This record gives sequence, structure tokens and C-alpha cells, in this order.
Amino acid sequence: MTFKWRKWNRYVHRDFGYLFFGMTLIYALSGIAINHMKDWNPNYVVVSREIQIDPPGQKPDKKAVKEMLAHFGDDVVYKNHYFPNSNVLKVFIDDGTVYIDLTTGEGIIEMSRRRMIFREVNYLHYNPIKYWTWYSDIFSGALILLAISGILIPRGGSGITKRGAWLTLLGILIPAVYLIVYFY
Repeated sequence: MTFKWRKWNRYVHRDFGYLFFGMTLIYALSGIAINHMKDWNPNYVVVSREIQIDPPGQKPDKKAVKEMLAHFGDDVVYKNHYFPNSNVLKVFIDDGTVYIDLTTGEGIIEMSRRRMIFREVNYLHYNPIKYWTWYSDIFSGALILLAISGILIPRGGSGITKRGAWLTLLGILIPAVYLIVYFY
């Protein structure tokens, strides 16, 4: 009885593909987020809303500032305040900041909210604990095995000896050229 390596190659490729489907999504989503860190914060989103109060006429004390904030909802919780200049009140609140122009009464509330899904996958991508790092290393090894087993599955004109060879070569050349042009 001969060893049927193609059969076992397909089994390994299929089963590792199923087993690491979730990890592939985690690293793909967090990779997209990390690629665009200059464009947006993948962990938090800042929500702003304009507000209007009656101009107080003078610099309010802590009690007056808390009373002002009471009109804007339970999620606007006072922490501290100060006056960057004589006409502006800056209030620190839980997960945000409030700016009020004391002469006009116009202001803005900026609050940060956790971004769903991306925050969690980024947490996992950064390997928060030793055991997760081990699992991530196993996943990395499985990706190598998936890549090798994947190129060996097709046969004939689509296989690694024909069309597959050209696509594999292209897949190696693109990052190599990028490194030569932008890294060295």
C-alpha cells in the first residue's frame, strides 16, 4: 500500500483551514486596522455634538459647571475643569471633554466610544498574554503549512508546475520588489 500524500495534503489543508478560520479573520481585520492607523483610531471613535447654554457672565465655579453639564445627559460625568483663557471653559468628563465659550454660550462635547470588533481583534493581535502568544505562534506555523499545502493541491495546467508557478513567483516578487525599492 503506497502513501497517498496528495490525499493527506488535502486533509491537512482543509482541516487547518477550518480550525484557523477565526484566527485568520482576527489577523486580517486587525491588519487592516493597523495599516490605517494614520487615518483613524481602530480602537475608539470620537463623537462630537454642539451644545448651547445661557452665557454665565462670569467664570463658573465647580458647582455651577456641574449644573451646566447636568442638562446634557447621564453620560456626561464631571471630572475637573479649568479656563485655558478668560473666555473659554474646558471641562474634563468621563471619556471626553467639553469646551464652552463663556461669552456666547456655544460649546462642543467630544466623547470617545469604543469601536466594536476592531478594538477586540487589535487586542488579540498584540498578543496580550503568554498563552495567546503561543497560540498565535502555532497559527503562524499553520499559515506556513497552509501556504505550502495550498500550492500543492491543484494539478495539471493550474498546478504548481504551470500556471501556479507563475502566480507563486509573482506573489514572492511583489513584496521583494517593494522591499528593494522602499526599504533598502
